[in-house]
Amino acid sequence: MVEKQEIFTLLGGKVQIMRGRYNPTSDAVWLASFCPTDKIKTALDVGIGTGGISLCLNYYNPNISTTGIDKSSEMLTECEKNAKLNKIKLDLIKADILTWRTEKTYDLVVSNPPYFKGTPAKHDAHHNVDLTVWVRKCIARVKPHGYFCTIIDTKVLSEVISEINSKCGDVTILPLFGSKNTAERVLIKCRLGSHGGTTLYSGFPMNYSPVLRDGLTIEKALARLNKI
Repeated sequence: MVEKQEIFTLLGGKVQIMRGRYNPTSDAVWLASFCPTDKIKTALDVGIGTGGISLCLNYYNPNISTTGIDKSSEMLTECEKNAKLNKIKLDLIKADILTWRTEKTYDLVVSNPPYFKGTPAKHDAHHNVDLTVWVRKCIARVKPHGYFCTIIDTKVLSEVISEINSKCGDVTILPLFGSKNTAERVLIKCRLGSHGGTTLYSGFPMNYSPVLRDGLTIEKALARLNKI
């Protein structure tokens, strides 16, 4: 039996993660690569877990100041270790986004929400939440004309889009495909207070190496393919 290494990597080795209660997947890379970087100085990672998204965000935008919120003390402890491993400073807050009281807002709010239904996981993460409320709480922390970015399962797309449309515009949707002809994940980006329309791209395969290993942002990957 082969023992798993204590540390694994994302972005072709550019980000290091210690194996623990929750190990980030390619979803973290896809979401971080989808986020805007221009004039983004502050970010809030909702449900930061062990830090995969925030650490990848820092790779794309090294000057960003990121705050992470999670209700699990264990997750936040591991996140702090991963931040130190990558020599990155994260401001970590133990709180539940559904009940967190604050007036602070951010240029970018990012979240890989708990869209799974069924038996809760052992790592004390949210499950079976009302995604409409989750998204509403995330958007409430976005500065005027700032961005909300998320990655979700296609099964819950309508829940998320319906809430986004009430407050945001300039919606960009990019599907991710696995081995089937139907999308498995959907990336969504929108801007608070904007009245711009929706852009729907043809998408990428979920194992697309230029993003996952080479570190291209999705904007650059789309430009390479002449899709923008």
